[in-house]
Amino acid sequence: MSIDVFDFFSGCGGTSSGFRLAGFNIKMGLDIDADSKNTFQFNFPKASFINEDIRQVHESSIAKLIGKRKKPILFSGCAPCQPFSKQNRQSDPADSRINLLDEFGRFIKEWNPEYVFVENVPGMQKKAAKSETFQRFLKLLSSLGYMYDTQIVEAQWFGVPQKRSRLVLLASLKSNISIPIRTHGTEDKNYSTVAEWISGLPPLESGQTDPEDLDHFALKLSPTNLERIRSTPEGGGREFWPDRLILDCHKGYSGHSDVYGRLSWNKPAVGLTTKCISYSNGRFGHPDQDRALSLREAACLQTFPRDFVFSGSKQSRARQVGNAVPPLMALAIGQQILDHSKSSSKSSRTA
Repeated sequence: MSIDVFDFFSGCGGTSSGFRLAGFNIKMGLDIDADSKNTFQFNFPKASFINEDIRQVHESSIAKLIGKRKKPILFSGCAPCQPFSKQNRQSDPADSRINLLDEFGRFIKEWNPEYVFVENVPGMQKKAAKSETFQRFLKLLSSLGYMYDTQIVEAQWFGVPQKRSRLVLLASLKSNISIPIRTHGTEDKNYSTVAEWISGLPPLESGQTDPEDLDHFALKLSPTNLERIRSTPEGGGREFWPDRLILDCHKGYSGHSDVYGRLSWNKPAVGLTTKCISYSNGRFGHPDQDRALSLREAACLQTFPRDFVFSGSKQSRARQVGNAVPPLMALAIGQQILDHSKSSSKSSRTA
């Protein structure tokens, strides 16, 4: 049984990519960002797209897409995470993005999809609780008859080669549903590693672009940063530099140790951010080539397919990749939903 997916706050389509791998039908994406729209439409040409602020979109706008509902539908709502991120040191309780979950709730209340999926940073649970946003959303689900499970999960539990904690909510109108159990990091299966996902890509130099893949590009490093990365072994950081290369703000300071670091081949990557192709903004140095990660490598570490094409400036494409839900994590959620749907249908037939 196929399931129709309506991807709110879709970004470039990480969630939809995973759900498509699970066999779902991607019906719609919605996002305010024009570059994300172009990326989504290129990679999901059969899906409709609403390129607007959700606060300006009426619930009836998707009526034709929903149609006669001959199959279950899934509403995915991965609202922008910046207001809840620990990286956001100056978060404002009045930030209007905090209430985007309420906007998503409008559509759930109107259409009662069989399934609801929400993903955000772990801080959402704490910060939103103070503003009552998340708790209000849970109360809405309960009032509409949804059964749900919510917990903080690690993307690497599901084969993503990256340390990335996320708050996940999965809800169903049919019966009790639970977040899928981990598939990696167990006695039977190790975590995926950087080497498994990017070691086969063509080598690049600083500032170079692969002519066969325009998303496989590396930003040009300054002469000083080239010296720094050449002084850094695989998996290492600034602790290996000569004193003359260390920034004044880092002298005698042990924090932010990932900045200017190289990744390790045989470990998961650090959590990718919207600046994942910038050598100076995290442990985003290539394990052994003297450059930062390319956009394609960052996308691979997010588990996007290698033929996924991104639109926009280099910085915009990096932002899209860093903000995305890793497709393999979405695939695990999708498989859980599919199993649940089949089980629920079987139960209703035998009742």
